[in-house]
Amino acid sequence: MNVEGKRTMRLRHMLLLGLAALTISPGVVQATDATHFQLKQTQDLYRVCSTSPDDPLYKEAINFCEGFLIGAVSYHDAVTDRENLRRLICYPANVTRDDGVRAFNEWAASHQGDQKYMSDPPVVGAVRGLAQKWPCKQG
Repeated sequence: MNVEGKRTMRLRHMLLLGLAALTISPGVVQATDATHFQLKQTQDLYRVCSTSPDDPLYKEAINFCEGFLIGAVSYHDAVTDRENLRRLICYPANVTRDDGVRAFNEWAASHQGDQKYMSDPPVVGAVRGLAQKWPCKQG
């Protein structure tokens, strides 16, 4: 693995640890309205990820969204690499967290009328949205 790859992996691990700390820290939960961050369906993830920048909880929402997407992608990468499974998301090396949020939000916005997709677990919707933006070549 090259230096850039190692740095990216280290960043992913740090972000995952940060997300874990946020989810177990009682002070953080008390400082925000936790009901906004209870993800049961893809629609819930979209609501968080598409929070308006002028919303008082925007910073928390976008950080939560990015952490969730990074966690989903990191798990996808680890499982597909380790278990030699078919990749679902083939993103370019230069993709950013903002690109990922934008890709998911575009996909979710275009599927608002499809309750089958929007009522799926959030991780399923996240992978669907990112895979639509960055599909893998089959074959």
